[in-house]
Amino acid sequence: MATARSPKTGDLFMALAHPLRRRILRKMIEDEVEISPRDLARDLGEPLGRLSYHVRVLALCSAIELVRMEQVRNSNQHLYRVIVDARWAQMALETAGDPPGKANP
Repeated sequence: MATARSPKTGDLFMALAHPLRRRILRKMIEDEVEISPRDLARDLGEPLGRLSYHVRVLALCSAIELVRMEQVRNSNQHLYRVIVDARWAQMALETAGDPPGKANP
């Protein structure tokens, strides 16, 4: 059984289990652009460390994929895009009633 610490590859239920991951996916779907965890953290008002963890979980669950890495100053910036194509997952993101405010870690 997958946990938040060790999701199974392709486990879309795991990707949608956390409110912050749903917020990340909604933002990525809404913007329809490749985006880095740093930009997502800024846009969603979340700490980069927390957001990066959830981006990694989404990638392991095959909800998003790493498109490319770019050299920015002395580090690599990872850019991701949404690859969720399951219609039910898209509908779940549209109808999920997340409580207002920030999600818990």
